[in-house]
Amino acid sequence: MMNSEQITIVIILLSTVLMFLWGRWRHDMVAAGALLACIFTGLVPADIAFDGFSHPAVVTVACVLVLSKGLQSSGAVDVLTRKLLPANAGITLSIAALTALGALLSAFMNNVGALALLMPVAVQMARRKQIATGKVLMPLSFGTILGGMSTLIGTPPNLIVSSFRQASGEGMFGMFDFTPVGFVVAAVGVSFVVLIGWRLVPGRKQSGAERFDSGAYITEARVPEGCKAEGMTLGDIEKALVEADAQVLGLVRNEVRVTPPSPRRRTRAGDILMLEAEAETLSSALTSLGLKLEEAKATRDEQEKEKAKEGEKSKEPRHSNKTNNTAQISKAEKADKSDDNTDSFDEVVLMELVILPSSGLLGRTAAGIQLRTRYGVNLLALSRQGKRSSKRLRAQAFRAGDLLMMQGGPEAIAEFASSTGCVPLAERELRIPNKRMALLATVIMAVSVGAAALGLLPAAVSFAAGVLMSMVVRTVPPRSVYGAIDWPVIVLLGALIPVAQAMESSGTAELIANLLLNGVAQGHATIALVLILVVTMNLSDLMNNAATAAVMCPIAIGTANQLGVSIDPFLMAVAIGGSCAFLTPIGHQNNTLILGPGGFRFGDYWRLGLPLDILVILVTIPMLLWVWPL
Repeated sequence: MMNSEQITIVIILLSTVLMFLWGRWRHDMVAAGALLACIFTGLVPADIAFDGFSHPAVVTVACVLVLSKGLQSSGAVDVLTRKLLPANAGITLSIAALTALGALLSAFMNNVGALALLMPVAVQMARRKQIATGKVLMPLSFGTILGGMSTLIGTPPNLIVSSFRQASGEGMFGMFDFTPVGFVVAAVGVSFVVLIGWRLVPGRKQSGAERFDSGAYITEARVPEGCKAEGMTLGDIEKALVEADAQVLGLVRNEVRVTPPSPRRRTRAGDILMLEAEAETLSSALTSLGLKLEEAKATRDEQEKEKAKEGEKSKEPRHSNKTNNTAQISKAEKADKSDDNTDSFDEVVLMELVILPSSGLLGRTAAGIQLRTRYGVNLLALSRQGKRSSKRLRAQAFRAGDLLMMQGGPEAIAEFASSTGCVPLAERELRIPNKRMALLATVIMAVSVGAAALGLLPAAVSFAAGVLMSMVVRTVPPRSVYGAIDWPVIVLLGALIPVAQAMESSGTAELIANLLLNGVAQGHATIALVLILVVTMNLSDLMNNAATAAVMCPIAIGTANQLGVSIDPFLMAVAIGGSCAFLTPIGHQNNTLILGPGGFRFGDYWRLGLPLDILVILVTIPMLLWVWPL
């Protein structure tokens, strides 16, 4: 019979999982809400509620993210990429080399960062090999996820699992305690992906495979005075766009959207047509009728709303408002006056960017960002899994995985991508900005890993020392340190650790373990181990892997204690299962990141993910029983 505390924590946990699955709010917000709910109900004492933020696992994750930034910005990864990737190999060998490199990098650095670094290489490889980009991107994404299983710092679930082992009195797992099982699972998984799996990935590509299938762009085009489209009916315009494989979705006249647009309605100069077209045919669709791409500019009301939002975020002293407003107006006027000169002398290019899951653009609109004023670039079109939207381009709230077609100077677009958290999907030159910095970043990471692996220092202390050294030698400039940390992940970990501990201290984890044992496993340890692994894998497909590990660790420990066996194989099963998010685009940030560039749909992932999941189970269970006996 459940007591009141157990009923309360179960309700909180179920609500938290449902909120994770709903996806309406960010993971860190949901985790913070769960922690506050535990505090208000007395499950977590208020005086220790935020001890999770000082937990070694949280500190280690933050430090590893900073050291990963040093490897990225110094160009150390570019050296490795250039030396290890074959230039003239066949398709299978090229995919194998790229996927293996992604797995290797993700064992020692943030796997989202590893994927972001290699994505442009993957896109260019697909174009060169004349295959759909998705057939390269999905193996790369899965490879970076698999590689994280191999070390303590490879992925947050490993650190969380290690922290629960320490809390149980068994001590933390070492740096390479995950390697015997994790490396074998990763090696088998990567081998399957590169030999067979990439052929299972849907291959949506255009003729000639000149580009990757990014889905249809939704863009806006203005009808200039005197152009061919002026005075034509929308029906005639659609007929003229047939060859360009484009269609009219809507009409905006005098800032008012005409819905639904009648095929008999005639266009006027100044009208804005909302078009759906592929990236390859967008140009011909516009030039055939003399249309001009419309920049995503904000109206005065939209600018005022955005300023109000920013004002709420940063309450500045009243006396500084006049100065700030004057400076902003001056900056805007200067940008507007310099637009013509800039376009005349600088190279203007079109570039596609994909939005990272940690981007500062998420939830914001093109109108609110004021791209032209702040960055000197224009948003011309947006692609989101080929889905249409009734909203104006400037009113679209950005999501992770969206593709943006940007116009501007190469340096301006690069600055925009870097500062907002986007990845340019274009060929890049693999060069080393600073060989000395690349060597220093590599040495600092190697020493930090070595000190933790040999037990000379606790992992959190070792990596914190590495971060300090990185700041001293400036492989990561001090001003960039805090920007390198994925704060939503840190907040999620710091908030969920006390919640998971409350689950254990209230006896709820033991209760759930008993239900699993009596109802399914029937007291058999091996069946219980398989059950823990499968449940964790399924949860990680639907919610954040760190949250999955935090929820499942107390249950795994409770199950092992009820059976009277070692907790190690059960915790390792949680670690492996937490990293196996292969069935959906929402379970892992890397899967979300390739969603747009690969032209994938939600149901595309299971084609490769399901056989990979089955293979992981078949390999993991025997390895766990051998390396970590019950």
